[in-house]
Amino acid sequence: MSDPYNTGTAIALTIAGSDSSGGAGIQADLKTFTALGVYGASVITAITAQNTQGVQGVLTLPGSIIAAQMASVASDLRVGAIKTGMLGDLATVETVAKGLPQFGGVPLVVDPVMVATSGDVLLAPDAIDAVRTRLFPLADLVTPNLREAARLLEGPIATSLDEMEAQAKSLLALGAKAVLLKGGHGDGPEATDILVTAETTRRFTAPRITTRNTHGTGCTLAAAIAARLAEGDPLAAAVDAAKAYVWQAIEAGRTLSVGQGDGPVDHLHAIRRHLS
Repeated sequence: MSDPYNTGTAIALTIAGSDSSGGAGIQADLKTFTALGVYGASVITAITAQNTQGVQGVLTLPGSIIAAQMASVASDLRVGAIKTGMLGDLATVETVAKGLPQFGGVPLVVDPVMVATSGDVLLAPDAIDAVRTRLFPLADLVTPNLREAARLLEGPIATSLDEMEAQAKSLLALGAKAVLLKGGHGDGPEATDILVTAETTRRFTAPRITTRNTHGTGCTLAAAIAARLAEGDPLAAAVDAAKAYVWQAIEAGRTLSVGQGDGPVDHLHAIRRHLS
C-alpha cells in the first residue's frame, strides 16, 4: 500500500494569527518557510487589522474552526515541525494544546507572543498561565523575548546576561526541553540570545542593527527555527542558522520602505539576491 502522506518534502506548520500588513504572524512565517526552502502550512487562530503603526482590531476565531484546521492538516500532510505564535486567549491555547498530539510528537517551537512590536497586547492575561502549563511541557523550544520572559515568570525584566541566563533556566523548569531567551530588546552594541537546555547553555551574539524595520522579527526567528527543524537539523544548528537568516533579513530590511511606522524585515532577501 502506498504511503498516504506526502514524502520527500520538508513541511513546517505555523499556528498563529494573521497580520494584514504582512510583516508578522502567519504571513511572515510562510514567507520565512518559503525563503528557507520548506513547504509551509498554516492554522489561523485570529485575524488582526494591523499595520506598521499598530493593531487596530482583533477577531479571535472559534475553537471549532481552529481544531478543524489542525485536523485537516494532520490527516493529510506529514508535518516535520510546528511553530505556534499568536494564540490570543485561553480558549485558543487550550484548543491548540489538545490538537497538537495528533501530529505525532514532531518538534514544537512555542513563540509566546504577548505584545506586538507596536506595544499592542496580543495575549489575554488569563491565557498566560495556560501557555506555561499547557504548551511549555509540549515544547521542544520556547522563544520569549525579555519582556515576555518577565511576564511569564512574574518578575522584573533581565538587564544583564547573567540575569537572562537565570531567567532562561527558570523558564526551562516549567517543562520545555529548551529555552531561547532573546536579547534583541536589550541595549548595547551587541544583541545576545541565550539557549538553555538541561545539558548546556550557549550564547548567540551578533552586532545590533540600528533600524526601525523590526516588525515581525520574533515570528520570523521562531519560524526559521521550525523550518530548519523540519529539515532535520539538531536544535543548536537550527537556532544558529535561523539567527543568521534573521540578522541578514534585518540588515537587508533597513532600506525597505513599507508603511509609515515600524516596517518589516526583508524576508525574501536571499531569494532577491538569487534572482538578481
